[in-house]
Amino acid sequence: MTPLRAQIDDAVKFLRTKTSAAPSVGIILGTGLGGLVKEIAAEIVIDYSEIPHFPVSTVESHKGKLIFGTLGGKSIVAMQGRFHYYEGYTMQQVTFPVRVMKALGVNTLLISNAAGGMNPLFTKGDIMLITDHINLLGDNPLIGHNDDTLGPRFPDMTEPYTHELIALAEKVALDQKIRLQKGVFVAVSGPNLETRAEYRFLRGIGADVVGMSTVPEVIVAAHQSMRVLGFSIMTDECFPDALKPVSLQEVIAVANAAEPKLTSIMKEVVARL
Repeated sequence: MTPLRAQIDDAVKFLRTKTSAAPSVGIILGTGLGGLVKEIAAEIVIDYSEIPHFPVSTVESHKGKLIFGTLGGKSIVAMQGRFHYYEGYTMQQVTFPVRVMKALGVNTLLISNAAGGMNPLFTKGDIMLITDHINLLGDNPLIGHNDDTLGPRFPDMTEPYTHELIALAEKVALDQKIRLQKGVFVAVSGPNLETRAEYRFLRGIGADVVGMSTVPEVIVAAHQSMRVLGFSIMTDECFPDALKPVSLQEVIAVANAAEPKLTSIMKEVVARL
């Protein structure tokens, strides 16, 4: 047994002392987007600090709780708060919860984040369906020994974000009369925001929004053959020729304002799975 597999088993063994739930859907809630938990009929809430080998959230607005319950009639497990590479965690630590979710039976992952918008057709507060991503984190959670029981050495990334789920989310948004954008998410390490020159570069290589998360979790989900649906809320406008300073409080405020729409979409997507 590999060390990673042993850690996954330790975490699952502990969680099984708390709940017998068999979630089919996993949800990761990003900066300012923890409100979806109000829609979850929670059966048990566990602090990350209690779970063996789990990191602990250190970022404002990330509560650090694992929630088991039901949403839209489905058994789910939700992370209220995630981990970031810039917090000093390894890529393996950042993605460990996704490994645990899979071991618990999760096959579909819904993931959200707050992101800076670089596409001039997007507006602050827009919700974007992630159709693809670019990894500029400078690291990869699959580097090192590959445990073949978890996934293949060279996983395919032709469809990291499941086309069928993207189509479902579009249909839900249309039914709810909520405007959705679609585009490419680029992940950088942070924690600083980008310079004007960096925004020009990122836009030039095909990215629509930029953030500091999501990609590691999606890589690991793909490694484990999980279906993925990703959302970004555009919390600030990163147009180089009209760039203005932005604070974390402003980012959280915009995310909070857009959150009810994203919550409505995610809840209905889960119900229709």
